[in-house]
Amino acid sequence: MSAVAESEPLALVAEPVLLKAVVGAVTNCLTMCQLEARCVGVSAIPLSDPGQITGMIGVHGNASGFVTVNVSEKIAMRAVGGLLDDTFSEVNPQVIDGTGEITNIIAGGIKSSLSGTPWAFTHVTVPSVIIGRQYKIAYSSGLAYVAATFEYRDSGVLMLDERLIQVAISLIRL
Repeated sequence: MSAVAESEPLALVAEPVLLKAVVGAVTNCLTMCQLEARCVGVSAIPLSDPGQITGMIGVHGNASGFVTVNVSEKIAMRAVGGLLDDTFSEVNPQVIDGTGEITNIIAGGIKSSLSGTPWAFTHVTVPSVIIGRQYKIAYSSGLAYVAATFEYRDSGVLMLDERLIQVAISLIRL
């Protein structure tokens, strides 16, 4: 028998209700930001975040946890620029605040999608924005975790990690 027992493969699959909520919320938010990206990966275990800017928002209700939105500086500037119909050449307080708002929009979309499910939450906190790569998030055991990675196609951006958007949700049912 292999190292993975017959009952274990399901534990390796992302929770489909959470994954659908994340993908839908990100797609809708990026449309508002005048960006298109396709989902290129899914993880049911926490991995390191590829970008330099991370929006984080706590969620509470029947399930509690948090949503993170991780992007490169270039994606943050383009997404906030699309949302505000403006152009940014550097990360400034408006881009940082806008990244928090994008995190709020995505968390709101996930909240709407999860309404009426066992994963429903009714409250969200004020978003926080972390700048830099030198941090780690410690996850408690027992959390359901789903991360979806999206690639923003831009011929002017050569490095893969500058084109990635990673949105994760970690929840525990109360």
